[in-house]
Amino acid sequence: MKVLVTGAAGFIGSKLAYTLASRGDVVVGVDNYNDYYDVRLKHARVKEFNLDVRTIDIADKASLDALFEKEHFDVVAHLAAQAGVRYSITNPYAYLQSNMAGFLNILEACRNYNVSKLVFASSSSVYGLNSVVPYVEDGFTDAPVSLYAASKKSNELMAHSYSKLYGLQCIGLRYFTVYGPWGRPDMMPMLLAKALCNQEPIKVFNNGDMLRDFTYIDDIVEGTVRAVDFELKPENCANGVPCRIYNIGCGHPVKLMDFIDLMEKAFGKTTEKIFLPMQPGDVYQTFASTKRLETEMGYCPHWSLKAGVKEFVRWYEGMCRAGVGLV
Repeated sequence: MKVLVTGAAGFIGSKLAYTLASRGDVVVGVDNYNDYYDVRLKHARVKEFNLDVRTIDIADKASLDALFEKEHFDVVAHLAAQAGVRYSITNPYAYLQSNMAGFLNILEACRNYNVSKLVFASSSSVYGLNSVVPYVEDGFTDAPVSLYAASKKSNELMAHSYSKLYGLQCIGLRYFTVYGPWGRPDMMPMLLAKALCNQEPIKVFNNGDMLRDFTYIDDIVEGTVRAVDFELKPENCANGVPCRIYNIGCGHPVKLMDFIDLMEKAFGKTTEKIFLPMQPGDVYQTFASTKRLETEMGYCPHWSLKAGVKEFVRWYEGMCRAGVGLV
């Protein structure tokens, strides 16, 4: 099978591309290497996993079409996007360009170049002000609290329209708080690891009163691979449209302060906490119901939080000892 992975220099994309290639798939990656965070980390992931990643921006329709015309992909795993809930508050136009126009270019390329299936990254952020937990896929998602969340909900609607019009199989995955080796430096686990290693203070929002469904990277990738392999039959979908949304998380939310305590114990250090109010665009809790993914694709997260944190800390400390300078 020939698979295009967009965002292949990213946290999830790089591990997904590596996993697919390791089992024998022909994998081509694309990434625009934007500077939302240190580009050296993106290049380091590509080098670590020995990936074929082309420098292409999905907002560049001509370059994207040329790639599709040349490569003849069977499946597209679309993970490229402008990430970051908080960044969308100050840089809204970046989200329209990448998450909206870029996603449309992906849909059009799939339609015009006979791609049979599109698996794309949505986000738990689409649940917004929904306070009914655990979150289920058919639950309320019409009150986003950030433009990032709104862009991801829009992607789900756009995918549905292309499935209806052109029969394109579309599987949207709502990822929940992913952590692990090679993670994003703007996310809490990496920020906390850096603070602990350097004995710096860490900002703790909403005075620490938050819950997150932390999900280890290997479980996220394993579930995404299942989606790549899954045959989505129209007769099993609402209104016969081959488009379906799945939560992909751990299903065991953890209090933020408990996560911090677990990290401190793993590092054998403590750090000063600066307690602050809730940030704009943030939510109190995330909690995934993964029953649909478990029932239909056999997904089962294997990593406990304790084991995942231990592996993450082992990797982080190894990077520090090596003097890589990226963490």
